[in-house]
Amino acid sequence: MPLHHLGNVNHELDQRRSAIILCLATPSPSPGGIHDATRWTPESKTFQVRVDGALERGVSAKDIILALIARIGIAGGTGSVFEYTGSAIRALGMEERMTVCNMSIEGGARAGLVAPDNTTFEYLSGRPHAPQGAEWDAALARWKQLPTDDGAAYDRTVAIDAHSLEPMITYGTNPGMGLPITAPLPDPSQVAGPMAREGIAKALKYMGLEGGKPLLGRPIDVVFIGSCTNSRISDLRAAASVLKGRKVNPKVRVLVVPGSQEVKRQAIAEGLPEIFRAAGCEWREPGCSMCIGMNPDQLSPGEYCVSTSNRNFEGRQGKGGRTFLASPLTAAASAVTGVVTDVRTLP
Repeated sequence: MPLHHLGNVNHELDQRRSAIILCLATPSPSPGGIHDATRWTPESKTFQVRVDGALERGVSAKDIILALIARIGIAGGTGSVFEYTGSAIRALGMEERMTVCNMSIEGGARAGLVAPDNTTFEYLSGRPHAPQGAEWDAALARWKQLPTDDGAAYDRTVAIDAHSLEPMITYGTNPGMGLPITAPLPDPSQVAGPMAREGIAKALKYMGLEGGKPLLGRPIDVVFIGSCTNSRISDLRAAASVLKGRKVNPKVRVLVVPGSQEVKRQAIAEGLPEIFRAAGCEWREPGCSMCIGMNPDQLSPGEYCVSTSNRNFEGRQGKGGRTFLASPLTAAASAVTGVVTDVRTLP
């Protein structure tokens, strides 16, 4: 059976249950009191996202998830749990898998997961709070039973060819409005269905873009490298690999925000802040920052930002701000040129 149907690491699951009980505190009829109540929610559907093949240069985990959401839409996974499978997923490191799973909710899913394997076990081994000694051996034995059974049936399956993926970028006002960075913007007049046509037209108007035109070369004002989607040490390394020895375009402000104090310490140990500062970036303290337009970290009306975050709604990064979601590689490349840039074209 698919992995998410397993009740816990001990495989203790009553398969006769058709729903999950959520315990909630609800107001009591008596003044000043509360009582426990239950609410039934339907069991999640199983949704396999199979990604096979090898990613090409300049293409990353962020591009996998943006490609999926562009394909199925922001409601495509409603009521489901995504299980990511296939050789391309297995080739990803743990942090890259976290990027993919993090954005599952943007495709409407209740959750996203990858079955545990040696990559998982090596990542966990020796970490704080991980089991030790005999407890580790017992836990490992349980975890190895978790992967989905061979031949298990899913409610829905989507297949993605990793080899054919390009760097992805969003153009509109939800994460489903994405396209390969080399593709032209959609022309609303060529879109079937009045609701879809109206939605794209409205998004392009807010973004100040014209359908049918390329997004490549669009001048930008800000680059944000951070958020719970792309602020892990591997993300900072990727951005630094592009920025090392280069300078940020003088017309662009770049914020680099590590995802935690631990990530910050590791980045400092590796000398990454020096690379970012030498390029002309702002090295910031860990936090949400411009992902949600926190405090002064906001776009001004009409400003364009290439952002490694997960949401691009109207005003998400500041009233009137316009957000292009992309990978750390694409963000860093765009910071250097001052326009939306395909990292594969950098010399």
